[in-house]
Amino acid sequence: MNRINPAKLLLSKWTAAQPRNKEKHFLVTELFRDEEGTVLEIELQAVMTRRGERLPWQTLQSAEDWKIGWK
Repeated sequence: MNRINPAKLLLSKWTAAQPRNKEKHFLVTELFRDEEGTVLEIELQAVMTRRGERLPWQTLQSAEDWKIGWK
């Protein structure tokens, strides 16, 4: 399990453990917060294709799916 501080996710780099469609490296481009400022979701953008995907930030905690940094 990856330990993550959700407030520091903006512009962080991630590597998909099982890349699909040649999308291996990703960048967190936006944080979506509630009224109290708590991070709820992130915008994860593929570096190669620029495709964006909105996900709960907790998805990145799965070490089987995501690695911190570009590897």
